[in-house]
Amino acid sequence: MTRRTSDEAPQRTADEGPDRTGEAATDQAADEAVELAVAQRWLAEAQGRVVAALVGGAEPPAGFDPERMRAQAASLVSKRRGIVARIRPDVAAAAGADLAAEFAAYARARTAPAPGYRTDADDFAAWLRERGRLPDPPRRPRWWSRFLP
Repeated sequence: MTRRTSDEAPQRTADEGPDRTGEAATDQAADEAVELAVAQRWLAEAQGRVVAALVGGAEPPAGFDPERMRAQAASLVSKRRGIVARIRPDVAAAAGADLAAEFAAYARARTAPAPGYRTDADDFAAWLRERGRLPDPPRRPRWWSRFLP
């Protein structure tokens, strides 16, 4: 803690510790930066393993309850399925009663969800179309075709 009185220079108090100037402070700052980078890299890898277990079907990382991870993964697939059904009701209607099973198979076939709900819905529609469960979309006439005889 630094205390100042009018025009005096700052004075150090006992609770501030040693003065960290010079080469020792630079070395310590560099060591802390390396430790921080290692910790950030480790955290990113650990988070990647958790995400892979939740959306990619990978084994849960050590320290996580496998049953809870499976339940959470199923919940995320269910949430995606519900959103896809709201965005593309035609796809949900085409899948019918098999929507849950079809979407679960689609989700298992992909290691990561598409970036964005609309893309996920369109990709699921294409996946159903490849399997013959969804007819090709009707061709929309070009706006200018109404002027042709």
